[in-house]
Amino acid sequence: MAALEEEAKRLPPNFGAIVGHLPLIAAAAVLAAPTFLRLGKQVWSSEIGAHGPIVLATGIWLLWRKWDAMTAAAKPGSVALTLVGLLTALGLYVFGRAYDFISLEALGLYGCFVALLHDRFGLKALFVNWFPIFYLGLLLPAPGWVIDEFTAPLKLFVSYLSAALVEPFGIPIIREGVTMTVGPYQLLVEDACSGMNSLIGLIAITLFYIYLLRNASWRYSAFLVALIIPIAIMANVLRIITLILLTYFFGDAVGQGFLHITAGLFLFAISLLLMFVIDSILSRSLARMGKPA
Repeated sequence: MAALEEEAKRLPPNFGAIVGHLPLIAAAAVLAAPTFLRLGKQVWSSEIGAHGPIVLATGIWLLWRKWDAMTAAAKPGSVALTLVGLLTALGLYVFGRAYDFISLEALGLYGCFVALLHDRFGLKALFVNWFPIFYLGLLLPAPGWVIDEFTAPLKLFVSYLSAALVEPFGIPIIREGVTMTVGPYQLLVEDACSGMNSLIGLIAITLFYIYLLRNASWRYSAFLVALIIPIAIMANVLRIITLILLTYFFGDAVGQGFLHITAGLFLFAISLLLMFVIDSILSRSLARMGKPA
């Protein structure tokens, strides 16, 4: 008996809560599994949703870290509000699944998750520990029309800027909208090169970095988040210039082949590194002036 008690003390503090909610966890797993499979096939396997598994893993970890604090502040939420939230979310889930709208299906599943958290912890605990819940919301895929509307001006802008920067170096390039003719080759700036893909991933990772490591003021945090957009645009301009040069000097097969994907991954890493360098310089400058970040 003493051995069992000693072994129980070694278990994680949240282990008892997990065991007590096993039926609910099993039901949630049955509901969530088909959606996660569809997200994996339709969204996370594409460049625009590649950040999904990272956000899911880190989001669950953040929620796990906050579980004890949420439990300590827990006051069961309103039954009526929980039911309204669950019914609305289940309606979106069923509609999205029936008509193959992955955005609505994922939104419905997320709504069920938030409603269950509200039932368990109440509104106050959720508001105090809001970040992990908000962060997991970045898993939701944006509808196609939203992506198209957002990427259209970005595609035009990065196409114009890339062509303008390359032309003075004697590269024969003609641009018509998002289509560029480089020597005998024709390039089309698609969504993958417009900045939208790296923008979503950069926002997620930057928010995780600010929340976990910086503990900065909301003004400084908002400033860092605002920097994501110009950094992502410049990174994608460099990416397009790289692909233009690869295509012109080595041919279309090289520009659109393996190096096309490599350039995107490399510049995504450069964008993150640039964000961290800017943060380091700014935080040290503010510290020297005696102002907290």
